[in-house]
Amino acid sequence: MRTPATQKNKTPLHVEIDNQSGFCFGVVRAIRQAEEELETNGTIYSLGDIVHNDLEVDRLNNKGMKTIDHSDLEEISEGTVFFRAHGEPPESYQKIKEKGLRLIDATCPVVLKLQEKVRNAYQEMLKCNGQVAIFGKIGHAEVKGLSGQTHHEAIILEKEEDVRLIDPNRPVVLFSQTTKSPVVFKNIAEAIQRRAMAGVEIKINDTICRQVSNRAPHLQVFARKHDMVVFVGGAKSSNARSLFEACIAVNPRTHFISSPNDLQELWFQPKPKSVGVCGATSTPGWLMETVAEKIRAL
Repeated sequence: MRTPATQKNKTPLHVEIDNQSGFCFGVVRAIRQAEEELETNGTIYSLGDIVHNDLEVDRLNNKGMKTIDHSDLEEISEGTVFFRAHGEPPESYQKIKEKGLRLIDATCPVVLKLQEKVRNAYQEMLKCNGQVAIFGKIGHAEVKGLSGQTHHEAIILEKEEDVRLIDPNRPVVLFSQTTKSPVVFKNIAEAIQRRAMAGVEIKINDTICRQVSNRAPHLQVFARKHDMVVFVGGAKSSNARSLFEACIAVNPRTHFISSPNDLQELWFQPKPKSVGVCGATSTPGWLMETVAEKIRAL
């Protein structure tokens, strides 16, 4: 008996969702706090996107969260302001206090501890005409919060070449944004040590969150298991871009999407035997599930 043409190639694709992808501890905690407050009191003002994922932001906005920027604080005279997991510099706390607004501080505990370390190191460096350097992305919310602990005098290093910004004749203490690459951090630390003049004190603090940094090698193992990988991440997430690059380095048939609507049928020709779905620390689990279901229906 011949198989009807309409039933050809209708065998569902084998799709696996990576069980270690999705929100990190700090983001889970922040979203839980936001949802609890929205259920109790309705509207809250999130200072910046609560997470670098537009669909998750939209979901919470529909529950009553309003996303604002720092300039909008001038227009708010009452209500509750929400600090996301990335953290904020001291001047943001001062502004909330001056305006008499209620604050929910959902800064990740790991980031809060790092802010304290940077603040203490800055005070020590002032005593010896030293420098504070931070490996991170210029303009990133977490980096702004860390730099604020030094009155924004910290030297921000985005790449190894930026080490030239550090005075080799003065003591220096190095920190890292929690979500950066351990490999690049190691290269930057070694470059600082090579460049420093003899006898100059150098302190290296590896402050990368291993819950985040360990995802790259794990995802590479995951990506190798599958014929094809669909990486789900926010367009504004530097963590998503970094983890996507880790996947595509070992599996060239890796595609980046931010929404199920971004999927293209052409990617699935020839038909893969298995498809892996994974994401960033800012990718909600429900979104990866939705993507997987749409792939299975192709």
